[in-house]
Amino acid sequence: MQTNEVTAKLPLHLRGLIIEQPYNSYTAQDHAVWRYVMRQNVRFLSKYAHGSYTEGLKKTGISTETIPHMYGMNRILKEIGWAAVAVDGFIPPSAFMEFQAFNVLVIAADIRPIDQIAYTPAPDIIHEAAGHAPIIADPEYAEYLRFFGEIGSRAFSSARDYELYEAIRHLSILKADPYTNAADIAKAEANLSFLEQNMGKPSEMARIRNLHWWTVEYGLIGDVDNFKIYGAGLLSSIGESMNCIKPKVRKIPYDISAADFGFDITTQQPQLFVTPDFKHLNDVLNSFADQMALRKGGAEALSRAEESENTATIELSSGIQISGTFSGGIIHNEQVIYLKTTGPTSLCYKNSELDGHGKSWHSEGFGSPVGLLKDGSNLWQLSETELAEKGIVKGESCKLTFESNTVVEGITEYILQKEGKTLLIGFSSCRVSRGDEILFRPEWGMFDMVVGDRVVSAYPGPADPVAFGYVFDAPAERTHKIEHTPEALKLHALYQAIRDIRESDSSQGIEETAISALTSYPAEWLLLTEILEFLNSKKIYPEIQTQISDALKALSEKDTEIAQLITDALSC
Repeated sequence: MQTNEVTAKLPLHLRGLIIEQPYNSYTAQDHAVWRYVMRQNVRFLSKYAHGSYTEGLKKTGISTETIPHMYGMNRILKEIGWAAVAVDGFIPPSAFMEFQAFNVLVIAADIRPIDQIAYTPAPDIIHEAAGHAPIIADPEYAEYLRFFGEIGSRAFSSARDYELYEAIRHLSILKADPYTNAADIAKAEANLSFLEQNMGKPSEMARIRNLHWWTVEYGLIGDVDNFKIYGAGLLSSIGESMNCIKPKVRKIPYDISAADFGFDITTQQPQLFVTPDFKHLNDVLNSFADQMALRKGGAEALSRAEESENTATIELSSGIQISGTFSGGIIHNEQVIYLKTTGPTSLCYKNSELDGHGKSWHSEGFGSPVGLLKDGSNLWQLSETELAEKGIVKGESCKLTFESNTVVEGITEYILQKEGKTLLIGFSSCRVSRGDEILFRPEWGMFDMVVGDRVVSAYPGPADPVAFGYVFDAPAERTHKIEHTPEALKLHALYQAIRDIRESDSSQGIEETAISALTSYPAEWLLLTEILEFLNSKKIYPEIQTQISDALKALSEKDTEIAQLITDALSC
């Protein structure tokens, strides 16, 4: 990956998801699909898209004629403070959003097959490059996208969310391969449908993904009777962008209730949400963030961390951060009174691991009481002198009793303070108990007690990803490397021939190409429309023009969807 000042800021744990754009793998038919969609977009969206879209196409250097090269896009995107990277299809939602937080567009390198030219459920370079990139030329919207990434990457997923992601990715991979067996697709669709209907209580990630879908992907701006398109899913889908302006698609004023509207990626949407302006998007997102464990803290934050069954971080009022897989914590009277992790755990302050408190030291889990002392004292706010008055003196025995009736008894070995705040107190020969329950035994070694009276924040992932060794592994199931049949390669050669003829602005070879297309591929509507377009522009071979027109008419009479595609192709 060639880096620039934007991509150079990406954390290491995201970089494993980046791939080299397989530019030489795009066929001439792929370029024809891109050209068709983009020409339709410019024709249709100049009237119906938000004003910054067509201007953004120019600013981002995206051509209607050829699939863009990532390096070329980045040279221009960096001028507006953004960058683009190629990835292999769907990546985990939290990773996708974290890329956004760093002003980096994630672009699925594949391109949709011709039979999904009007709409595809899978991310592809048309959706990402032609949908997302142009609209970020608008500074206010670009800031919303970045802010959404910042908040979205801190949303908790449930264990079921991970299963759903894998099912969506699997289905999208199958659908992007033109040679996939129909039975395999049906099986994958059934599995996805089952998971969607059995997700249980929606997680933070599930709800914020709904907000993302109804704004970033499928958003309208204006009012319900007079609106423009700004969502990338609409901007990159000819069929759905045309469909969305019809009255049958319900238009709803956008507010936080959109978080509870699910969506189906396999079909066109029955309703869309309309924001009055881009500022309103930030207002709604801030309202949603106030409901998240990231900002709310408390017992609910611990519960969400535990339900995720993955690495998470909990921050206490003192500022100390505990990163690990949370399980078995104790909540009493709706207050967190004891934190517990299983497996390797890291202790941090201001997103930097504390010396000697990484995963190697806390390799088998971690536990600590949380709360005020029985007398109402808040340990993290006490000076060393005040701690000594509580009996907390290095080398001496002490007994601490918390409001929760959790008791810590041991010999104080160290007191760690930063910026006037007590963060950690270490005890040897320590016993921690609550009533008859023993939470820590002296024979287990040093008891490192984090200090804080309450949980103020929780979010997925570690506070210090580098020290934790945290990475997003590349998905196990890769998108298919398409192995085209000899017949398909012959077809692609004809697409290449008409492309070469058009770019050379010469008529040499057009007659032979046209006759070959009519003879061997009379049902290949996109190839025939490209040839007819060129013949019309040069006003040559009227007999062949008539033959192609007749062939296209015959195709239109058999299939209404293809009829519309042909009509649109010849309207540009």
